[in-house]
Amino acid sequence: MRLALIGALAAVFLTPAVNAGETLDRVTSTKVLKVATNAGWPPQSFLDDSNQLVGFDIDVANEIAKRLGVTAEFDTPEWGVMTGGRWGGRWDVAVGSITPTKPRSEVLDFAAIYYYTPYVFAVHQDSTITDPKELNGKRIGVETATTSEEYVNRSLVIDAPGVPPVEYWLEPGEVKTYADSMLPFDDLRLGDGVRVDAVISGEQTVLGAIKNGYPIKVLPGDYAFQEPLAIVADKGDAEWTAKVGETIAAMKADGTLSQLTTKWYGKDYSE
Repeated sequence: MRLALIGALAAVFLTPAVNAGETLDRVTSTKVLKVATNAGWPPQSFLDDSNQLVGFDIDVANEIAKRLGVTAEFDTPEWGVMTGGRWGGRWDVAVGSITPTKPRSEVLDFAAIYYYTPYVFAVHQDSTITDPKELNGKRIGVETATTSEEYVNRSLVIDAPGVPPVEYWLEPGEVKTYADSMLPFDDLRLGDGVRVDAVISGEQTVLGAIKNGYPIKVLPGDYAFQEPLAIVADKGDAEWTAKVGETIAAMKADGTLSQLTTKWYGKDYSE
């Protein structure tokens, strides 16, 4: 079913292009795939000890470039700029674990879903909270301009075929927003309730923080929500978006995406 979603996304979100194929022509001619991604979102994408971009999204982007016969060149714009569309040719594709939402579909084309992220509630390891329902009235930390913020503000609408609507029950006392994915955890690690009581983030990010020594834990129980993540192109070039979608479909069919999610997350999140 989820393999079919890859093709379905392209069909749903593509818009007629005035200059169809312009991006593919440019990429083929220059032999460079200009990729927008994140710089501080482990294990999706982050700078290693040698100041080199590494991570799951980086591996995916490099594999896309390899299959197109070109080399990936990375840029790390602000999240709101990357997801705001109207790139003006600055990037050919965004590989940044972007959720297909209705507002984004107005300015971006979603070429393909390439993996899924369950969102969890994280608290300090000294917290006495044992049930997510106990977070009502508490201070919740989220990265700004993300699905976490939309979820906590009850405005998240995932716009992808076959994805059920989000159910809301959380009523936070205060929502604290942060410009980077790890900054909420930096506040949470200071102590239980010192600056925030909990953080909502992707399971992969939380487990990565725990692996890196953050004194936090995941609350047991149901996920806050599950989101599909898509490879994104700027709106207006249907041929290019279709080409990227075909490439991702091939990576899914031959097990490459399964291997890469398992490599970086220790679990297959491609299905």
